[in-house]
Amino acid sequence: MNNKETDSFSFTYSAKTQEEIRSIRKKYTPTENTEDKLATLRRLDAQVNSKASKVALIIGIIGALILGCGMSLIMTDIGSFISDSRITLTVIGVCIGIVGLLLVCSAYPLYNRTLNKERERIAPEIIRLADELLDA
Repeated sequence: MNNKETDSFSFTYSAKTQEEIRSIRKKYTPTENTEDKLATLRRLDAQVNSKASKVALIIGIIGALILGCGMSLIMTDIGSFISDSRITLTVIGVCIGIVGLLLVCSAYPLYNRTLNKERERIAPEIIRLADELLDA
């Protein structure tokens, strides 16, 4: 009988301690990248548009910079180290400007071409995911 009186059980619960233990455990457990099918479908669609936009922006910006270089040769004295003749600088500036203008003008067709190629490349995966979502 005396033995039962000396044996006792004490329990303390702390929500903060439990939460801290869970947060530390979470850092060391492997994470599962289970992305649902709709999120995957959205990500793939956004990836197609994003790539086409990046390509068009890069070409457009480079073209605008080249166009600006040609304009600065025509309108300023920056090109004086190339030639002392204004006519020569004007011809060189116009030629450089036309190259830049062609690049700027090609940005939109390049966007459409890249978009169509990426859509063709990714279409089977998107159609498969869309069919799975529609059947579910």
